[in-house]
Amino acid sequence: MKTAAIEKLQLGGAEDGERAVTRSIKRGFLGRCPACGEARLFRAFIKSVDACAACGERMDHHRADDFPPYIVVTIVGHAVLAGYMMTDLVFPLSTWQHLAIWAPVTLASSVALLQPVKGAVIGLQWALRMHGFGGKEDTPEDILPPRDASA
Repeated sequence: MKTAAIEKLQLGGAEDGERAVTRSIKRGFLGRCPACGEARLFRAFIKSVDACAACGERMDHHRADDFPPYIVVTIVGHAVLAGYMMTDLVFPLSTWQHLAIWAPVTLASSVALLQPVKGAVIGLQWALRMHGFGGKEDTPEDILPPRDASA
């Protein structure tokens, strides 16, 4: 029998050569390089730097595309809905008054959370050696069988 190689997910302090997931996510959330925690992770609002200015770690091959906005929508949606429902129980406001309150809250909290959440996703990808952060090219691991031309 063959024994399968098991990769261990490191959540706490890092061993030699290991990348701590929690620390990397925290550094990314704070807008710092997940590798060293020193230099900036973003050069613009949600545009990441090509490489870390302090340690030289490449950041240009991350794949944090649609996941950060999905997380932000989930967080903000739950918070705004709970706030709307609690406000509606206490104060009988009209629809326009609720719209005047909750539309700016939704917009402001979404904009405020987008960069930190994207940084956290980049930190997670770095810690788990995903999408080129592990030194390997980002290629599909499975090979699809050839298509039957007669089908």
